[in-house]
Amino acid sequence: SAGILKMDFLGLRTLTIIRDTIDLIKISHNITIDVDSIPVDDEKTYKLFSNGQTTGVFQFESAPMKEHLKNLKPTSIKDLSAMNALYRPGPMDFIADFVDRKHGRKPIEYLHPLLAEILSETYGIIVYQEQVIQIANKIAGMSLAEADILRRAMGKKDLDEMARQKNKFVEGAIKNSIPKKIAEEIFVVIDKFANYGFNKSHAVAYSIVAYQTAYLKANYTAEFLAANLTNEFGNPDKVTLLLEDCRKLKIHVMVPNINRPSVKFTVDKGEIVFGMSAIKNVGINAVKEIERAHKNLGRNFKSIYDFTSNIDTRVVNKRALEGLVLAGSFDSIKGGRAKNFASIENALSFGSKVQAAKLSKVNSLFGDVEDEHFAEPDFPDVDEWEQKYALAKEREALGFYLSDHPLRKYETEYNSFSTIKLGDPDTFKNEEFVRACGVVTSIRTRMDKSGRNMAFFKLDDFSGSCECIMFGKVYAEVGELIVPESTIMVMGKLESSGDSVKLHAEDVIALSEVAGKFTKSLGILMDVEKHTPETVLKIKTIFEKYSGTVPVVIYVRTNGSSKRYLIDNKISINDHLILSLQNLLGEDAIAYQT
Repeated sequence: SAGILKMDFLGLRTLTIIRDTIDLIKISHNITIDVDSIPVDDEKTYKLFSNGQTTGVFQFESAPMKEHLKNLKPTSIKDLSAMNALYRPGPMDFIADFVDRKHGRKPIEYLHPLLAEILSETYGIIVYQEQVIQIANKIAGMSLAEADILRRAMGKKDLDEMARQKNKFVEGAIKNSIPKKIAEEIFVVIDKFANYGFNKSHAVAYSIVAYQTAYLKANYTAEFLAANLTNEFGNPDKVTLLLEDCRKLKIHVMVPNINRPSVKFTVDKGEIVFGMSAIKNVGINAVKEIERAHKNLGRNFKSIYDFTSNIDTRVVNKRALEGLVLAGSFDSIKGGRAKNFASIENALSFGSKVQAAKLSKVNSLFGDVEDEHFAEPDFPDVDEWEQKYALAKEREALGFYLSDHPLRKYETEYNSFSTIKLGDPDTFKNEEFVRACGVVTSIRTRMDKSGRNMAFFKLDDFSGSCECIMFGKVYAEVGELIVPESTIMVMGKLESSGDSVKLHAEDVIALSEVAGKFTKSLGILMDVEKHTPETVLKIKTIFEKYSGTVPVVIYVRTNGSSKRYLIDNKISINDHLILSLQNLLGEDAIAYQT
């Protein structure tokens, strides 16, 4: 109303990720990428969208969006822009119709030929605010300013103003040789969509940025994921999701390594080198000191004693050393995590003694002090940590699991029985009853008003984490299962309030018992193009070895569809059976069915 142009400037972390990815590509491939000049018809990029592999891709990361992309199979920026605009409350109801029209499963019909040129790119569905304005302009002869007034009136649902606008619209359409009945029908249609219409320039701009990130991920996967990890390491849930994406895409993320020090996540021969500044109590200065010492030494560190003899322990202090050991940074040299951790005090003392001797020689007036050789102390006699404990300490140092995940052993159970992914709150519905498989990473208890213990605990899976509450009655029955690092399945109702989501645990079962209690049949997915008759014979041999009472259903996939076969063999569910089938058919080919 003041006649002043309003401009919004949005700071996007995504743009930093794009820049960091381009820098890594330059280092790894000696190629300079200009994202404003990349092809907009890249086949690998649209395949990535169509497969729903959009973790890290701007605006297209949520689990529901990934499913919509798999159905849509976008082939243009226009498709992406429309999906971006439709994926919000209200217009989301039209996504299925949009997809069906794109793929010819539903006809694209227009109330008048003039609508075709306006709505063809969105398959006859009004998606954008600009389309409402164009329709009013083309059909009713309204000026663009008048058409925008119509759009705003529809959004406000002002009945008196709507009546005036309808008369004006219909009269204008009649003057344009459009029958009154058709004009009224068009008005009803645009009234239905006007309240949902999204700003097209916004949707297109965001979708272009999304396409750029997807292009980088599709063509320079390791560099893109490394840049994401660098920018997200303060968010453990996001890092967990990115690490799982790396695993699925077969991009190896190395554990931190004192002999490959790097402040940020970088790429070496297609593998991601861990950015050591992400380790708790190990700051940028400490990593730079390790880089300096490693370069000056001209060789790899051989032991924790060799390490402390060559670095400035005022910068890489005891707390930093503890973080480095717990995170696995010394795994590539002798000792093991337990022995190296127990050696930290001795190593710091030894390093100080060696460096004092070096300084004494440098400061000698005549420089005639002989080199003094110090024998490294023996490692303390301690047992190596069990994997469960080592992983817990690793998560303590990093904020997430890296070298392995306690849930990995139960991945088939997780994929089969979990009804939610803890890192995808977009899929959560308030009061929904769910099953969640995960590992307990923290717990605290207190007395309720009745004097009974209740528990508050955090559950982690491959996608993120969720806070859980267990009241006294349930805790008295199954509370012994809620201990740190235990792998469990929690059943209960979600409580969603804004950004806060909690799971009210009504029952808990150890994951080691879930398959035996819940499995009614074993599902096996076979792809005709991948598996031969020889594969079938091997499967039969496995079934005979592990015969039992559980039915087996085989789904044979061919040409995008699958057929279901219930076979004669019945099997006994156990780890050896599942591992044998996964080794033969792949990890994702096996599912427990309830």
